[in-house]
Parts: sequence; structure tokens; C-alpha cells
Amino acid sequence: MDNWRKYNGTIIPIGPPHILVSDSDNEIKTLIKSQSAFFARWVTDFDVSEETDFWYIINDSPMVLLDYDSKARNEIRRGLKECSVGLITLDYLLDYGYEIYAAAFNSYKTDLRPKTEAEFKTELLSETGEWEYWGVIKDGVMIAYCKARIFKDCCEYYSIKLHPEFLKSRPSEVLIYSMNQSYLNDRGFKYINNGSRSLHHATNFPSFLIKKFKFRRAYCHLHIIYAPWVFFAVKIIYPFRFMLKYFNNKFVNKLQVLIKHEEISRSFI
Repeated sequence: MDNWRKYNGTIIPIGPPHILVSDSDNEIKTLIKSQSAFFARWVTDFDVSEETDFWYIINDSPMVLLDYDSKARNEIRRGLKECSVGLITLDYLLDYGYEIYAAAFNSYKTDLRPKTEAEFKTELLSETGEWEYWGVIKDGVMIAYCKARIFKDCCEYYSIKLHPEFLKSRPSEVLIYSMNQSYLNDRGFKYINNGSRSLHHATNFPSFLIKKFKFRRAYCHLHIIYAPWVFFAVKIIYPFRFMLKYFNNKFVNKLQVLIKHEEISRSFI
């Protein structure tokens, strides 16, 4: 698992998407079995010129405040006036992060189960690699945070959580603005990655990043290897996938996510 991690039953690479996966198909199949995962997924041809059905949300253009439109500038200035933003310690996130995580998660439309506080802290303490943690503080209370995974020449905004009761103070604007300034302007990173296309739950955050902060879609090709039983299940269900929309329960919704992966994967054949 040195180069992979398990996420919602899926094995995905730890490294940034522009780094090619070097493991063979047989090695990936062995990993799927050892981790009792449903499937493994990875990408090739990162930031390919033509549009595809799978992408990452990235920013590779350093900007200063005057580069934003007037509305965004005003929102950033308002946020900076009401809040402070900067690096925080892991211990601080362990102490004060879960309340924000739980409040943010409860505002999502998803069938995924939120982590318990114990699971939240265990995950933080078990993460390997280089991480930086950012927090937004208002009146002495943290109202937003981001976990940023640092690589050699890029970073991933791995998890951004905003307390929904404080959105009028513009924590998202000041958080993204400050981190972009640090990683793109000050440290000269190649790009920032805010993750791949979301298939688990609907979210407007990528559109927010694209519209307000000039992020863009970096298109790529998706590859999947299934666990044997999942492979046969997908083969049987796929011809009848359009019937799934008539059902609404957690099991069927998870099937729809699986089938969506298959649809995207087949679009590259």
C-alpha cells in the first residue's frame, strides 16, 4: 500500500495524478484482494487536450488580488477583515476539527456515512506523507479548515470543510485565496489539485473554484480493475443500469456510483 490508499472501498493512488502508475495489473489485483476492495482506479494522460468524461480540478495560474473580479475581491477583503487564516498544527486540528467536519458533512446530499470522532482522529494520526493544515479563525473559533497534501512540485487540497453556520464570513474565499497565494505565488508549485470529478455526491464546490478562483478541469483517462465478484456483478447489471433510477436506497445509490465508474471507463475504449 506504499503507493495506494483505500477510500470508500476503492484503491486509488496516493501520488499526484500526473505521475504514472507503475504497478502491473497483476500487482493491482493482488492489492485489491489483500485490501478487500471493490476495485482500483487510476488515470493516465493527465491534462490531455481533448475533453473526456473524467477530470481533476486544478489551478496552475498564480494570481494576485487585482486579478480577481470586483465581486470576488470584495468577498475576499470582507473575509480577511472578519477572519484570520493560516497554518495550524495537527494537534489543533485534532482538538477542534471534528465539529466542523460533522457540521459540513451533515449539509451534504450523500449516502456515505460520516466518520465518528474517533475515526476522524485515527485517520489524521495514521496519514503518511507530508501534510500541511490550514485553519480559518473567527472570534477565536475555527470555522473552516483544509488538509493539504504536499508533493515535490504540487499539492492536493485533500479535504476542505466549512462550518455552514459561518459562510457569510466568507471562510471559503479567504481559505482558497490564502492557500493559492502560498502554494502558487510564494512557493512556485506546478499546480494545485482539488481532487477528481465527484461521483459519490453532488457538490457545487468545483464550480465555485472554477468561476471565482480560475481553477479548470484537467482531463484524463480513467482505468479500473475490479475485484472478481464485482466484475461479474457489473457485467450483469450494466445492461439494466437505466432501471436503477427508479429505486432510491443506499444500496442502489452505491450501485449507481459503481455503474457510473464503468460508464466513464467504457467511454475511453
